[in-house]
Amino acid sequence: MVGAGVLGLPYAMAELGWGPGVAVMFISWVITLYTLWQMVEMHEMVPGKRFDRYHELGQHVFGKKLGLYIVVPQQLVVEVGLDIVYMVTGGKSFQKIHDLVCTPDNCVEFKLTYYIMIFASVHFVLSHLPNLNAISGVSLIAAIMSLSYCTIAWVASLDKGVQPDVDYGYRAKNTGEAIFNFFSGLGEVAFAYAGHNVVLEIQATIPSTPEKPSKGPMWKGVVVAYTVVALCYFPVALIGYYTFGNSVSDNILISLNKPTWLIVLANAFVVIHIIGSYQLYAIPVFDMVETYLVKKRRFKPTWYLRFATRNLYVAFTMIVGIIFPFFGGLLGFFGGFAFAPTTYFLPCIMWLSIYKPKKWGLSWTTNWICIILGVLLTVLAPIGGLRTIIIQAKDYEFFS
Repeated sequence: MVGAGVLGLPYAMAELGWGPGVAVMFISWVITLYTLWQMVEMHEMVPGKRFDRYHELGQHVFGKKLGLYIVVPQQLVVEVGLDIVYMVTGGKSFQKIHDLVCTPDNCVEFKLTYYIMIFASVHFVLSHLPNLNAISGVSLIAAIMSLSYCTIAWVASLDKGVQPDVDYGYRAKNTGEAIFNFFSGLGEVAFAYAGHNVVLEIQATIPSTPEKPSKGPMWKGVVVAYTVVALCYFPVALIGYYTFGNSVSDNILISLNKPTWLIVLANAFVVIHIIGSYQLYAIPVFDMVETYLVKKRRFKPTWYLRFATRNLYVAFTMIVGIIFPFFGGLLGFFGGFAFAPTTYFLPCIMWLSIYKPKKWGLSWTTNWICIILGVLLTVLAPIGGLRTIIIQAKDYEFFS
């Protein structure tokens, strides 16, 4: 549940401000916990049948064809978007480690492009592991790493103390810029609450009987996970913003330099974490593409096909990351465009379609509030994120 998006939360706070920032983070936590509960409940709503994939649930609700058209493109955008962001994050973490342990006198300075390529080279190998079970050990390590670098981020910020020239006002030069930055900040918060795409797959691994359905232990796991999310996200966001104000970097670990060994360790944890996370979200894409090529295009399911599709995918995410290495802008754009539909309002639409709660009742009203907020997020956040990317791209030399 805890992803690399947490590193951008202090930056999101700088764009949202103290009051709105805390409110947006808390509301997002409540809404995404609620929609997770809905998905856990809908996993076995039909007696004797389990919906083990998001698109299977969508097909049950919207129909076989329409369900695929609604859910699958959204899932692809989420998974590909995450992997692009992970490419940028991995490259910048490698670069930060280099900058901390080396000096211009004893090390050669490399461009960010090369660090992203180094991170990608790991995935040219890992992407050929046969299935998710083969990287289960990597995924466990990734979870431990995420908790570690989150703790280091807020502890090191607290140790650094409030900066003498700290400013908690908006960094924007005018009202229009402040509004667009606010939109991007909404997406940056939304990006941090990813995980709905794989929740049904996780629940599918839990044994289930009519007497003891899987939703019981699954919901307990979700509550524990979201408690951990709160304990990680809020300290990082609030303490990071409190320390640096609106001068905080779009990745809090980039703003921190001391103690050197601890910040190096934190960035190493980030790299290890997103190596596992990249694969977690890439594998469904591999399966989807390879299944389409074999069943629809009559390709033979050989290792040549696997080799080509997986290497092309890794190369694609690497190239996009190299061209647009703007962590904050990518968070804002994908947070709204990719995550808001599958996380904030699509589960609510499914719930209304299936259970048909009484109009103006608590369930009906709650779901419509989530839908309206989610749609607004989907529309506004990508506008702010895309504007940030365009502005940063003006001063950026591609492949530099």
